[in-house]
Amino acid sequence: MNTWLAIFLGGGLGSVARYAVSRGIIASGVQGAFPWATLLANVFASGLLAWLVLRMQGDLQGRDAVKAFLAVGFCGGFSTFSTFSYENFLLYREGHVWMAALNIGISVLACIALFFLMARTAS
Repeated sequence: MNTWLAIFLGGGLGSVARYAVSRGIIASGVQGAFPWATLLANVFASGLLAWLVLRMQGDLQGRDAVKAFLAVGFCGGFSTFSTFSYENFLLYREGHVWMAALNIGISVLACIALFFLMARTAS
């Protein structure tokens, strides 16, 4: 299968899975301000990506379309937080602890700040 097509299909399925998690949380009656569905999707996608890159790497050798479908497509469609987590794990593992901390801090603060900025300009 073409890698681009694999990513496209995986991304679509990941997005549908993300929506299903949201609907499932709503249907379960869990209410409140805490974003349970997002947390669940982020943790699941990060766990899946960790499993893929740390445990299944050898099993998927030479199967680029399958890796693209699962890691880039499905995990990316389900949550980009999984990639963010993996990249910071790599920085930490390679001894770039401060770079990982800086990336985490800047990413979280900048993205939240953009929401505040957009909210201000939208009013």
